[in-house]
Amino acid sequence: MTLFDGVYPFYPQQRKAFVFDVSTIIVIVVFLTFACSFLLIIPGIRGRARLYWTVRVLLSLVVGVVIVAVQFTGDWETGWVKANTSYKSFSHALVNADIGLHVGLAGVNITLMGNPVNQVNETINYNEHFAWSFDADYDHSYSEGLEKGLPSPILYVAEKFTMQSPCGVHRQYRISGHYASATLWVAFCTWLISNMLFSMPVLVYGGYMLLVTGAFMIFSLLSFSTVRNSPMCLIRFGTATLRIGYGGSFWLTLAIGLLCFVSGITVITLHYFNLDLLKTFFDLHEDNAEEYQDMTEVFVNPHFVSKGLSSSQPSKLNPNSV
Repeated sequence: MTLFDGVYPFYPQQRKAFVFDVSTIIVIVVFLTFACSFLLIIPGIRGRARLYWTVRVLLSLVVGVVIVAVQFTGDWETGWVKANTSYKSFSHALVNADIGLHVGLAGVNITLMGNPVNQVNETINYNEHFAWSFDADYDHSYSEGLEKGLPSPILYVAEKFTMQSPCGVHRQYRISGHYASATLWVAFCTWLISNMLFSMPVLVYGGYMLLVTGAFMIFSLLSFSTVRNSPMCLIRFGTATLRIGYGGSFWLTLAIGLLCFVSGITVITLHYFNLDLLKTFFDLHEDNAEEYQDMTEVFVNPHFVSKGLSSSQPSKLNPNSV
């Protein structure tokens, strides 16, 4: 380790990616495993039912993985700014860097990347996570960052979200993220129920549960959007200002919520106006047709049909004539 202007270098610490972390990757791998397992059995499905099964299963898995994965992502709100800023406390050295702010449901990620990465005899490439979930202490994480000697831009942005900050946004972000996560878990439960209903001959109720799933996803967005009710302090680096807006996870949740609405309305509409097409898509109409085809001819003992018949051998009768 070396010294720079009398200040000790930064201690190594565990960093969390602002979009994908271990939890998100685990969720994606689990759902990909389900998708691959289905692809292995899809050749055993005959005719057009193979296409219908593929569309239904893959769309359902996409909805499920999004509902779970966005709870662990860190890009519900994002913002970037390029600025010349001080790098360390008690130092007049300036660096040119990209500073990013990435807000998730459970915390905030702050990134600092130099332009170029190597400046002032340091590698400037930082990504720090500060959690504010109910089982975490944001102020304690901030204090640890101070003790570790994190770069000044990261500490400056992180200080805006502390409980002692004049901005006063910590409580709003924490509660909004908590309720958004809770409503998403409810949406996940209704998604499971809709899949169970679609596996039974009660398709219209599965459509209703899809509407409920979409509604709870929209409720989660509304819950998170309440943070906009609190005015955000300006985050300035010289003449540059860091501004944040809704990120990829927010818009992805909105898109999947609308997809659930459209799918649910489509199922309900087909149930009342074209039930045969709906049964065909869910592979119910064809199963009934095959069952009827198998039962077109039966063997009946003539003794139970007519006592007047003297033949003791069973005869072949059409079920429509019995």
